[in-house]
Amino acid sequence: MSEFIYLASQSPRRRQLLEQLGIKYELLLPDAGEDTESLEAVSGREAPAHYVKRVTGLKLDAALERLQRRGWPPAPVLCSDTTVALGRTIYGKPDDARDAARMLRELSGTTHRVLTAVAVQSGRKRREALSDSRVTFATLTPAQIRDYVAGGEPMGKAGGYAVQGRAAAYISHIGGSYSGIMGLPMYETAQLLRAFGFKI
Repeated sequence: MSEFIYLASQSPRRRQLLEQLGIKYELLLPDAGEDTESLEAVSGREAPAHYVKRVTGLKLDAALERLQRRGWPPAPVLCSDTTVALGRTIYGKPDDARDAARMLRELSGTTHRVLTAVAVQSGRKRREALSDSRVTFATLTPAQIRDYVAGGEPMGKAGGYAVQGRAAAYISHIGGSYSGIMGLPMYETAQLLRAFGFKI
């Protein structure tokens, strides 16, 4: 049994959540020449759940290749991806401040889904899980959106907001996994890691 896992994610929130579970990890981040953003491209009219599971699988494949290329010691590799969906519309990370403001205007006053897929592989054994949560936003005024975007928090976040940040002031209801909305569902992740022999 491995003493640690490789975390193939640049998200500080995922690191924090793994630490909360008491899991030792090493970061397995992309090389400078790797185009990881292209893995997140939406394919046609893809259903959000299918999309987030597919992207997570692609990220895991890329991470396993990276591990082999570097010749690092073997250990389970964990990947995760989060997407926000309103109906069948998928909201990834905003391109810029204008895009973030557009996303927030569209999500304002609605209940949307936050889907986070997690996948772990060690050797030939791969396990996957999906967390599906609901988030209800209050109606946001143009000034609230403008101020929130100006603070910089939406950048790099699916749907243009961080549930654990200032956006919490506009969220009236959450159903599902709070940690899943943050980017790594603790319950599902713990179950996956137990399947690989970790005691949690």
